[in-house]
Amino acid sequence: MNALEIRHLTLHVGEKCVLNDFSLSIPKGEIHVLMGKNGRGKSSLAKAIVGYPDYHVTGGEIVFNGENMVQLPPEERAQRGIFLAHQNPVAIPGVSVSTFIRAAMNAQQKKMTTVAFYELLHGHMDRLGLRREFSARAINDGFSGGEKKRCEVLQMLMLRPSFAILDEIDSGLDIDALKIVAENIKSLYSSDFSALVITHYQRLLDHIAPHKVHILEDGKITLSGGPEIVQELEKKGYAFLFDREELAPE
Repeated sequence: MNALEIRHLTLHVGEKCVLNDFSLSIPKGEIHVLMGKNGRGKSSLAKAIVGYPDYHVTGGEIVFNGENMVQLPPEERAQRGIFLAHQNPVAIPGVSVSTFIRAAMNAQQKKMTTVAFYELLHGHMDRLGLRREFSARAINDGFSGGEKKRCEVLQMLMLRPSFAILDEIDSGLDIDALKIVAENIKSLYSSDFSALVITHYQRLLDHIAPHKVHILEDGKITLSGGPEIVQELEKKGYAFLFDREELAPE
C-alpha cells in the first residue's frame, strides 16, 4: 500500500496554476526525493499536502493511507501523521521550543509526564548538537539557519510522524551539521515511516540513501529513477533532461 498517493493534482496559489495533472506515489517505508529548478512548485506541493489554506487544490486527490486529505484541515492531517519541516521556519516570539513541541504532542494525543517529556527532548537535543537551554528560547526567534533546521528535525523526532516532508532541510547546514541531521532523520526509518525530501543537492542524498528520485518540471514529474539521476544533475545541470535516452521516464 502507498503511504501517499497524489492523483492528477491541480494546484492554484491565487490565480496562478502551480501544478497541473500532477501525480506521485510513495509506498510505505520508502524515502523519495523531489528535485527541480527554483519556482517549479516543490514547496507549494509540500504546503498543499499539509493543507495550507492559500494553496487551493482545484482538481485531483491527495490520498494518505487510503484517505483523501483534500477536504481535511491542517490539524487533522497532522493528527493522521503528516509532518512538514519547513524551508523557512517562522519565528514565534514568546513561545518556547519546549512549549511549542509539547503543545503539538498534546494535540496529537501524544501526552507524556513532564519528566518523561524532558528526558526525551533533551536526549534528542544532545544527539542533534543543541544545547539543552535552547529549549527555553522562543522558537526560531533569532535562530541561525542551521539552528532552525535542527529545530525542525527536533520537532519531527519528538512527534514521530508516519510521513514527513523535508523541504530543503539541508540548506544552511555545514558539513558536520548535515551529517548529524541526516543520521537523526535515518533514525526514524522503518516499514511504517515514509518521507518526501525536497532538495537541490546531492550531499544530503549521500547520507540518507533514498529509494527513488523524481524531477519536477512544467508542473509534472518528468523523470523518475535512482541515484544516477542526481549524478547526472551534478555533472550537467538540468540541461540533461533534454538529452537522456539512457534515463527514460517510468
